Amino acid sequence: MNYCFIYNPRAGPARDHGRLLGPLQTFIARHRLDATVIATTCRGHATELAAAAVARGCDAVIAVGGDGTMNEVARALVDTPAALGLVPRGSGNGLARHLGIPMRFPAALDALLTSRIHPIDSGEANGRSFFSVMGTGFDTAVLSQFELLPTRGFLTYVTTAARLFFRYRCGTYALTVNGESLPPRAAFLVCVANGDQLGNNARLAPGARLDDGRLDLVIVPPLSIFSALPAAARLFAGSVNRVPGLHRHAIKQLVISRPQAGPMQVDGELVNTSADITVCIRPASLRVLVPVTNP
Repeated sequence: MNYCFIYNPRAGPARDHGRLLGPLQTFIARHRLDATVIATTCRGHATELAAAAVARGCDAVIAVGGDGTMNEVARALVDTPAALGLVPRGSGNGLARHLGIPMRFPAALDALLTSRIHPIDSGEANGRSFFSVMGTGFDTAVLSQFELLPTRGFLTYVTTAARLFFRYRCGTYALTVNGESLPPRAAFLVCVANGDQLGNNARLAPGARLDDGRLDLVIVPPLSIFSALPAAARLFAGSVNRVPGLHRHAIKQLVISRPQAGPMQVDGELVNTSADITVCIRPASLRVLVPVTNP
């Protein structure tokens, strides 16, 4: 198998920035892999590199980075013969966690050697591909603040969310689900999940599958400080479906109508878009490398 490793040197803890290239090259040499390693230099670069790898006939393109790197690489591989591999280095790693890929760098590399290829679905939101989750509401508000901070990571994200919670005002959304219009409603969060993970083992859609030909719409109602803490606990316990007022729908098509244009988040990255967001599924459109230990 011919590999192309696309490596984001800015992903992961600051202490590791730029320090994993040597171990990655050692791994390739030790196992005598037919592989190249290319580092990204800016946002969007991974998509260009992945598209070039597909054009060269690479069998597998490995994203070494976080959810943003994963998304950039994967969207160049949709509907191509090339398979996506993941070596997670971000703070969330939602898709990698769902697939059972080890979080430790050496173990994730070793898992590539025995992984099998499995097709999964992907989603599109206003033409932008996503593979784990997209959404609008509180998550986009948090990311708007988070991206301005000099430090990243789970603790920084949680601190940012906690500070924003007390001044956040829920939006009102009109939803058209599989062609059926629902009454406008206020919501804390409107998300569409492909897998079960938001990242960091926060399970927004417990039981969701990547290969079932559907997406999961999750509508989180407005929350008070008294209801938010139990809801967060259920999110990490895998029982978020029991949050009072939460609605979940299996979808193939969706239109989210907001009062005005603004950002949406796509696999943890902010994208400015129109007031209406049209979401659809592309079944079995991406081949991924899955550890043999994941059934």
